[in-house]
Amino acid sequence: MHETNDIYEGKLDEAKQSLSECQTAQGVESCLKCPQLIGCPIRTLYVRAVYESMSKGETGGFDF
Repeated sequence: MHETNDIYEGKLDEAKQSLSECQTAQGVESCLKCPQLIGCPIRTLYVRAVYESMSKGETGGFDF
């Protein structure tokens, strides 16, 4: 089970790094201030990685 956690945490770290690099390139501190927020593939991947790291790949039974 520990190895599974590492997979999801690794994906989250990668997504977080990509998001941070994008925010720096766009000159914003938050995606909410970015004009490309809606439909942004980088943010979509980040949100998915956060969800997967919290649910560890399990479906159902997880509420935001």
